[in-house]
Amino acid sequence: MPTRIEDIRNFSIIAHIDHGKSTIADRILELTETISERERRNQVLDDMDLEREKGITIKSKAVRLLYKTDNGGQYIFNLIDTPGHVDFSYEVSRSLAACEGALLVIDAAQGVQAQTIANVQMALENNLNIILIINKIDLSTANPERVREEIKKIKGLENSPIFLTSAKDGRGIKEVLDAIVQYIPHPRGSGDKPLQALIFDSVYNSYQGSIVYLRIVNGTVKPGMKIQTMSNKKTYEVTETGIFSPKRKKVDQLSVGDVGYLTAGFKDITLTKVGDTITDAIHPSEQRLPGYKKVSPVVFCSMYPVENDDYHNLKYALEKLSLNDSAISYMAESSPALGFGFRCGFLGLLHMEIIQERLEREYQIQLIATTPSVVYRVHLKDKEIIEINNPSSLPEVNTIDFIEEPFIELTVVLPSQFLGGIMELVQDRRGIFKNLEYLDQDRARLVYYLPLNEIMLDFYDRIKSISKGYASLDYQIINYQASPLTKVDLLVNQDVVDNLSFICHKDKAHERARKLVENLKTVIPRQMFDVPIQAKINQKIIARSTVRALKKDVLAKCYGGDITRKRKLLEKQKAGKKRMKKVGKVEIPQEAFMSVLKIE
Repeated sequence: MPTRIEDIRNFSIIAHIDHGKSTIADRILELTETISERERRNQVLDDMDLEREKGITIKSKAVRLLYKTDNGGQYIFNLIDTPGHVDFSYEVSRSLAACEGALLVIDAAQGVQAQTIANVQMALENNLNIILIINKIDLSTANPERVREEIKKIKGLENSPIFLTSAKDGRGIKEVLDAIVQYIPHPRGSGDKPLQALIFDSVYNSYQGSIVYLRIVNGTVKPGMKIQTMSNKKTYEVTETGIFSPKRKKVDQLSVGDVGYLTAGFKDITLTKVGDTITDAIHPSEQRLPGYKKVSPVVFCSMYPVENDDYHNLKYALEKLSLNDSAISYMAESSPALGFGFRCGFLGLLHMEIIQERLEREYQIQLIATTPSVVYRVHLKDKEIIEINNPSSLPEVNTIDFIEEPFIELTVVLPSQFLGGIMELVQDRRGIFKNLEYLDQDRARLVYYLPLNEIMLDFYDRIKSISKGYASLDYQIINYQASPLTKVDLLVNQDVVDNLSFICHKDKAHERARKLVENLKTVIPRQMFDVPIQAKINQKIIARSTVRALKKDVLAKCYGGDITRKRKLLEKQKAGKKRMKKVGKVEIPQEAFMSVLKIE
């Protein structure tokens, strides 16, 4: 095994979703004989059931490979496979910080997509050498020459080498491996300097505590050594060091340029922060590594356990998941209708959906998740500015001067034939047109400014539906702008249900309230009494529907006799229903909270 720093190459594979990253990673693992014939399967590095089911990468995965060139050279490759969906771009940025180069994969049929451009920008910001791969050349619809022309238009890629591959049948992969040796520089660093290691990920193990994944920038780390985390000056003793091949494998030490893991009895999972620097406790480094910028969640929703006894399990599960995914934020809250739960922040709707599924599958907790919302800035009349991510936290109307909401720059890359339908959809969501450019005669790139709140509800699904699955989108938050917003409260059986309240534009409030009330009528189960469902703005009711009562036929036993006997029984039933309505509690099912998402 080579040990010289000159023989190490660290690189990430980046691409838009479904352009073949994981399949290329599979072929590289096979070609370098990292996995045996018996271990072969599709998506080797995607070890989560969710990843395999959805066909997407959710977590970055690191793996060490040994590559032998035709002229007898031996190289260590540290490969990091990254997610492609916009919601997981933070995972990509962390992986790129641990590398010197990147393989940018582009589909030969679909060409340059929205997320491709975003990934290029991230790679260039990290000063990485980029190798371009036009993948899926085996498809009948592949057009590599058109894709080459698109690539030439991307600033910063003019001099990058381009390789044609088919990850499915293995064509071109050998040439890519030789290009990694030639074009990606070896790590810079010194084994004689004090230890500096960047934590780029971590997982929790109930026996070993936190297992931190790190990239060694300077120095060496081995078992028995005393180390220190530089953010909080806590000292630990290293118990194990290792690499990924692709499973965890112990090694005697990790030195400059290595990507691996270590355990050191990190029992308190809140103390191993992603982006922190680990150094030698006896001869510490004076400087911390740059680390990562803190990401701010943009989508918030509340999660409550169906069974109140699961509250502590949910807290424990969120702690462990936030160690593995540092983009999640959470804080405890309570609701009169749903009991105790947590207000959680995410980087997008897919991110929220994935975390909810992981909580339910990995920790067996049944959850009720409320409607997602964004962060609003509320300017009060006394000049104070407060940020709220929960509609129930909105202050009284008479104290508010104005409200600002986050605006995004939305980029949609799509076939030209769907341009009209997509533009109509975005303009209906309060989009402001900024730019339209044609990438070639069949494809266009559309840029709009619009409120983040408008893409919360079924927007991604509608884009995919209109474009028959061919459009791709990427967005970034630009700024906050004042908008005429109002809060709509939902009342079920005269009680306000905080978790069904929402904030929206005044022009859309009445229509959305009416549709939501109609939706709720179909999902709230019938009781033994009438259940009114109302929507109100301030103190004014703007929409109403009623879930009709279940009726018992009390006249069934009355066959004949005076009408007064029947009337007496009906009056008695009426009085009972009145009393029941006072003490009766309406159970609100999970579908009620999700019905807000299904408003067309």
